[in-house]
Amino acid sequence: MPAVRNVVYGTGNDQPVYDVRTMQQIVWQSMWSQRLPMVLLAVFATLALLLASVGIYGVISYSVTQQVQEIGLRMALGAEKRQIFQMVIGQGLRIAVVGLTIGAAAALILTRLLLSFSRLLYGIGPSDPVTFAAVSLVLTAVAVLACYIPARRAARVDPMVALRYE
Repeated sequence: MPAVRNVVYGTGNDQPVYDVRTMQQIVWQSMWSQRLPMVLLAVFATLALLLASVGIYGVISYSVTQQVQEIGLRMALGAEKRQIFQMVIGQGLRIAVVGLTIGAAAALILTRLLLSFSRLLYGIGPSDPVTFAAVSLVLTAVAVLACYIPARRAARVDPMVALRYE
């Protein structure tokens, strides 16, 4: 900035030099009004994803706790740890698929009702199938990860302890 001031003052001392910024700073400030809603949307989407994963984890964990005797009986009758693991992950995926179906239907309905927010969508339509598919895949992956700890715990159940569990 001193070089810019020297050039301006070299042409004449009566020229004011103030609020000198780079073009990148000017563009950043001018785009902030469009960027803020997107940042807020991303934060709320992340919180929703976190809540969904905690909810799935809680439901599956509770379900595994309630099924300790059943899991112990299955293992005593010869079920392998892999089968128990798959059973618990399958339960979580069923919950996730039901939630995704309801959520996708609600989202399609809400896109029709909330057309005023479509200005926030840059380059995609309100009911873009690629976006819906990508979000569904991410939520399914989060559901599998949320089911992993209860599934691992269920696969490690000792049949004798589980059969005595009251």
